[in-house]
Amino acid sequence: MVDTGEEPQAQVERILRSDTFRSTEVLRRLLRFLAAKAFSGEADGLKEYAIGLDALGKPPSYDPRQDATVRLQVARLRQKLAEYYRTEGKDDTVTFDLPKGHFKLIWEFRPSIAPPGSRATPKSEAPAAAERRRITLTVMAAALLAAVAWGSYSTLELWRERQKQGGASRWTPELEQLWRPFISSGRPMMIAIGDPLYVRFVRPSGDEFLLRKRSVSRFEDALADPDLQAIQKVVGNTAMQPAFDHVWIGNLISTFLLGRLLGTRAKDISVTRISQLSLRDLSENNVLLIGSQSLFGGKLLGLPLEPELVMGPAGIQNPKPREGEPSVLVDRVSPAGDGEMYVLISRIPGPVGNTTVESITDNRTSWGNMGAVQFLTDPEFARILSERLRSPSGQIPSYYQVVLKVRCREGVATEISYVLHRVLPTPSDLAGARSYSEVE
Repeated sequence: MVDTGEEPQAQVERILRSDTFRSTEVLRRLLRFLAAKAFSGEADGLKEYAIGLDALGKPPSYDPRQDATVRLQVARLRQKLAEYYRTEGKDDTVTFDLPKGHFKLIWEFRPSIAPPGSRATPKSEAPAAAERRRITLTVMAAALLAAVAWGSYSTLELWRERQKQGGASRWTPELEQLWRPFISSGRPMMIAIGDPLYVRFVRPSGDEFLLRKRSVSRFEDALADPDLQAIQKVVGNTAMQPAFDHVWIGNLISTFLLGRLLGTRAKDISVTRISQLSLRDLSENNVLLIGSQSLFGGKLLGLPLEPELVMGPAGIQNPKPREGEPSVLVDRVSPAGDGEMYVLISRIPGPVGNTTVESITDNRTSWGNMGAVQFLTDPEFARILSERLRSPSGQIPSYYQVVLKVRCREGVATEISYVLHRVLPTPSDLAGARSYSEVE
């Protein structure tokens, strides 16, 4: 409990009874909640999810990554407090504020009447805190870019080192079978990492920040999105700018794991971003795509095979379930990313049938993808998958889809298991079927 004295608490009640706040029940509830947390000393650890549930009545399924309600209401509360102190509260002895970027309500006693020994959170700390946050964000952005660069560089260096050392000892017959199209075709290989769209807001002062709305993957959609437009107004109608310079850490680790294995056998490997992947790339290279399905856009449309299993917003769609199979496989994941998630692995031919394209995608976080890559690159897991896929003749099909279930905790895949698979026909099989149909 913070020793606030009676005046700050009385000031909160005064604000709640004011004309400025009289007709805004949501903001009244939010202010009362934030004040209670500040007075009890619990404001430092306050999370957006908790505010949504406890102050704004959101259901347990509320996901702050998809719903910006809390951030918008906090911004409104900040504006309302400023409005109150410009009008009704201009002579009040205690002033409250919400520094940008935080959910902690702070207060100060006006200097001429501050009671002796009062223990307020000084408002004068806000500019310094804002500067520290700006520097921290800049450092974090630089660190993230450095991590991406380091990951790409170290992966390539590891490939070279493994080739020099003849590190093929990791390979087993099952891994050979699973990865044969990528290591024996003689074609170059590309690993394409998902680079989600972030919207950058830059103020005239030069301060900037990034936002991502999971359901928006194209910048033209971001410009028309009502939530992002509302945020744009809150920050002063600064222009939106697209930003594709972030990579989720789980996908970056996946790239490293793939490089550690495939770099011992494939000599021509490059890394790119999914947003930069072209149809020519797909027709000239064997390609591994790692990322959320929403980031693929239309890049896989028009390829020779139509997949049977499809990743959708509600989960993996299984339109022709076999006995004991669900029609939809739905993730059970907390807002923090812990829980069970399904990953869809699809191996299909490239645009003209002479390359192999394999996508590894989950529906929520990059941790599921990382677990799937661990499965595909581990000798024991490869043995399990090979047994499931292998035909009576002992061959692995050329094209297929596999669903894995990954259980994650704090960004670590604690359990990975096979769920189901589908063998896809080859383009020649489809051509033969069409020809037969035409004769009939």
